[in-house]
Amino acid sequence: MKVIFLQDVKSQGKKGEIKEVSEGYAMNFLIPRGLAKPASEGNVKTLENQKQAELRRKEQEKIEAQQLGKTLEGLTVVLKSKSGEGGRLFGSITNKQIAEELEKMKIKIDKRKIALDEPIRTLGTTQVPVKLHPEVTATLKVQVTEGS
Repeated sequence: MKVIFLQDVKSQGKKGEIKEVSEGYAMNFLIPRGLAKPASEGNVKTLENQKQAELRRKEQEKIEAQQLGKTLEGLTVVLKSKSGEGGRLFGSITNKQIAEELEKMKIKIDKRKIALDEPIRTLGTTQVPVKLHPEVTATLKVQVTEGS
């Protein structure tokens, strides 16, 4: 019996897959537990439509990420920090502080997307990569200046 998996089932199939399983397994286990549904013509068409909608949604997310990336490329975030001799900071600038400063500029980016290898510890301008999408990475300029 052909079924469409609604959830991942260990050693049987992944969500959205159409597979042939024994009729007893399907009728007594998969379907009653909501793990699969019969692969009728209507259900297969619905699955295809869902996959198309998912592809369109992912493409739209990528386009939005690229637009945000272009905005970030032109921005310079200015942060003030106290520093000592040789431009060394008395603390450090973290990705959380960069995200908070971006939020003040009305750009909402999760701090985990700011790929800062290690906190900024010196005055000056630093190029910081920002992962906006699995295929889109922008570079943001962060300028640290002397201040309170």
